[in-house]
Amino acid sequence: MTTNSPYQLAVVISSVREGRFAPVVANWFLDRAKQRDDLALTVIDLAETPEGLSSGVATADAVVVIVPEYNHSYPGPFKSALDATGPEWHGKPVGFVSYGGISGGLRAVEHLRPVFAELHAMTIRETVSFPYAWNNFGPDGGHLDADGADLAATTLLNQLNWWATALRTARQARPYAA
Repeated sequence: MTTNSPYQLAVVISSVREGRFAPVVANWFLDRAKQRDDLALTVIDLAETPEGLSSGVATADAVVVIVPEYNHSYPGPFKSALDATGPEWHGKPVGFVSYGGISGGLRAVEHLRPVFAELHAMTIRETVSFPYAWNNFGPDGGHLDADGADLAATTLLNQLNWWATALRTARQARPYAA
């Protein structure tokens, strides 16, 4: 695999609640990611296949977590899923697409950063966040401020490309030592 070959991006949908808004946000993000030729996508929906997190992350070069904010943090089932993994995350970049109330899910993201540091993953600084997400998507699933939202997604995916290819090259040259 060369540094110019597409990187493997796993998109994790972390909400498992019935009636969740996650599919709207995830589909919006996946539509943007599918337009790029620098990545190959795998979707891991914890509501459908919670056991798929470990294998999906193991084969990925980078991960994007679609995360809601529940009670000023991230979903409990996602924490349980993370606790069942480990080396799969070593030396891999993780980006976030968050949604929620006034903070747009950023409190959930900030709680996840030290968890991923403990898993030896590198989190991307820039995020895509949607305050009051349910008010910002149309019936067709499109974001009502398409330009701003698309720019945020492009920025995140550009940064993930850099980190994913750099860290993939590093892991190939020398296995990560935790």
